Amino acid sequence: MASRARVRAPELVGAGGWLNTGGQQLTLADLRGKIVLLDFWTFCCINCLHVLDELRELEEKHRDTLVIVGVHSPKFVHEAEHGAVVDAVARYDVAHPVLDDPELVTWKQYAVRAWPTLAVVDPEGYVVAQHAGEGHAHAIAALVEELEAEHAAKGTLRRGDGPYVPPVAEPGALRFPGKAVRLPGGGYLVADSGHHSLVELAEDGETVLRRIGSGERGLADGPADSARFSEPQGLALLPEGGAVVVADTVNHALRRVDLASGEVTTVAGTGRQWWQNSPTSGPAREVDLSSPWDVAWFDGRVWIAMAGTHQLWAWDPAAGTVAVAAGTTNEGLVDGPAEEAWFAQPSGLAVSPDGQRLWVADSETSAVRFVAAGTHQVSTAVGTGLFDFGHRDGEAGQALLQHPLGVTVLADGSVAVADTYNHALRRFDPATGQVTTLATDLREPSGAVVADGDIVVVESARHRLTRLRLPEEAVRVEAAAHRTQRPATEVAPGALRLDVIFTPPAGQKLDTSFGPATRLLVSSTPPELLLSGEGSDTALDRELRLNPAVTEGVLHISAMAASCDDDPAIEYPTCHVHQQDWGVPVRLVDGAASRLPLVLAGMDQ
Repeated sequence: MASRARVRAPELVGAGGWLNTGGQQLTLADLRGKIVLLDFWTFCCINCLHVLDELRELEEKHRDTLVIVGVHSPKFVHEAEHGAVVDAVARYDVAHPVLDDPELVTWKQYAVRAWPTLAVVDPEGYVVAQHAGEGHAHAIAALVEELEAEHAAKGTLRRGDGPYVPPVAEPGALRFPGKAVRLPGGGYLVADSGHHSLVELAEDGETVLRRIGSGERGLADGPADSARFSEPQGLALLPEGGAVVVADTVNHALRRVDLASGEVTTVAGTGRQWWQNSPTSGPAREVDLSSPWDVAWFDGRVWIAMAGTHQLWAWDPAAGTVAVAAGTTNEGLVDGPAEEAWFAQPSGLAVSPDGQRLWVADSETSAVRFVAAGTHQVSTAVGTGLFDFGHRDGEAGQALLQHPLGVTVLADGSVAVADTYNHALRRFDPATGQVTTLATDLREPSGAVVADGDIVVVESARHRLTRLRLPEEAVRVEAAAHRTQRPATEVAPGALRLDVIFTPPAGQKLDTSFGPATRLLVSSTPPELLLSGEGSDTALDRELRLNPAVTEGVLHISAMAASCDDDPAIEYPTCHVHQQDWGVPVRLVDGAASRLPLVLAGMDQ
């Protein structure tokens, strides 16, 4: 068995305390004898949500030896609120202990730089591996089995139940609803995400008329009472009449629901998550998707907010095909032609009354963007980038939102924004370029629909629809501006060596069957921070030159590496793509480090 570096694991500390432990405050000593997997996550991050799903099978298979501990490490101000973390743990069915670390104490102790990051602690309390990004479940599974054998032989493995205590579920017709659509005959169809189903509500927005889906997580077509969904979100009426298309988010699929019969059919996606080098177009049922979050009929197709790849895709029902429509998979805020634009977890779509604009809630940049019909040129109306957010009204260029998940077009052509992490409904008026606040004191609004001159808001964390009369005057709020707060890395001005460290998992090698096995993309905020070294290349190391006139900023680094089984006897080797985006705050200090190492993946760190 290969020797493994042994570093004593720092203690688990968080001001918010512990969730899913029945009130027990855990320490590493309480977990001695178990294999501990620390999952540093934040609930806004789609990659973190992917990791939660990746780990479910591993968690169940090794429940008597492995304890997964979620360390919640917030990006947005709202995510530092303890009640919001409680809601998120329930929303995403997190079935392991979670440490609420709003001040990033444990994050700093483990030298974490990115969401998500996984760290493995062996039964004797030593950190033996660390992985940034998603897609590492296979490597973690191999390491867990190796550690089980090693520590069983040494007598240091403790089997038995872990410290997880499930919370008591609150009853109700809806559980963390995502989005809703107004039905032609009146009433609403709601994506009841927490119950893995759709619910038809009467005109009062409360009375349940029927449920579509069994309520059990899964991917199954068929009649309303037996079909299965997994955390469905967006809904859109199809122009054919009598049917709705559903963004079935965790199933990575689009589903079609016949409104008369309730019959559910999968129309796009395979149920597998899209990875780099997977097809980006083709027969809709043969192409992988990645966390579709919303859908809208625009420019003759169903456009998809593909949150998992930071893109917009489109499904053509007539041709039975699906393809990328805008975005590069790079995460950020870049306008321009569709094939060059960057998005960051687009999560809400709405079409202007004249059909000339597709409005986009670009959640991770706290932005409202739009795509022009015909040309598909991408523009930004509100928002500045990945790390600036807040609650500020006024001229759109100065206004701030906080992780909006939904957009709804009003009768006058203005756009209502479900400003989710501000618990508010905002309004952007393209005619005046002004942003105002329509309502506050909502709880994580995630979408809205217009109904007879009023607006019906999906209050996701209150598990209900809330009907509001549109005010004649805006609500006045105290302005607040924020930047993501993480420790800045001190680096020297001038030459900076960037090294992204990647070691293929045991038994694998770099996969060059489809071209270069690695990719590195670098940019900065502000752009003036980088004198040279920006752009894309295949090498995972690069020399950057930092501008001494810019004292601080953020380096945006995106890395990808592909690996496959390294055994010629295997006819069909298993292959994996490892990818991660970092936003590294830096402060330029004379005499500081001239090298920036980042770990993408690898065993025996």
